[in-house]
Amino acid sequence: MTTSSTTKTQWNLDASHSEIGFKVKHLMISNVSGSFAKFDVSVETQGDNFSTAQIAFSADINSLSTGNDQRDGHLKSGDFFDAENYPEMVFNSESLENIDETNYKLKGNLSLKGITAPVTLNVEYGGLGTDPWGNQKVGFTLSGRINRNDWQLTWNAPLETGGVLVGEEVKIYAELQFSKTI
Repeated sequence: MTTSSTTKTQWNLDASHSEIGFKVKHLMISNVSGSFAKFDVSVETQGDNFSTAQIAFSADINSLSTGNDQRDGHLKSGDFFDAENYPEMVFNSESLENIDETNYKLKGNLSLKGITAPVTLNVEYGGLGTDPWGNQKVGFTLSGRINRNDWQLTWNAPLETGGVLVGEEVKIYAELQFSKTI
């Protein structure tokens, strides 16, 4: 999985084989899922050593979809993401710590609504392979949890039975595939 090299390697996102999404509790009893259709991730490593990776991610807030137009409109409004004033979500890595042969801890800063806060995400290395056209590919699964209140995504409604309509914890997940650029 790692090769020692001082040569910088750029890995370009294979968007047709990648997805990023989230889940949040609704009514305190089930999860609602959403995703971003427009996003980009760039990765630069020293050779094929992913523990040296510099990672930059951005997503177009207006590409958010939960499968419900009314809910999507509310999420894009000033009550949540405020897409009109803050059309992009951005993440920049600080470090990618190798835990074992296939697992990493990704630390960095996530910016939403003009607020930047640190996050730590789990990254699972899926492997390195060559597609039928000779392109070298690498895959990763990403997961983690954030508290939406850290970015002032605080809208909520109390429930008659106690609790709130929308959970504070947001589960993040992604399946990402990259092509090596020489």
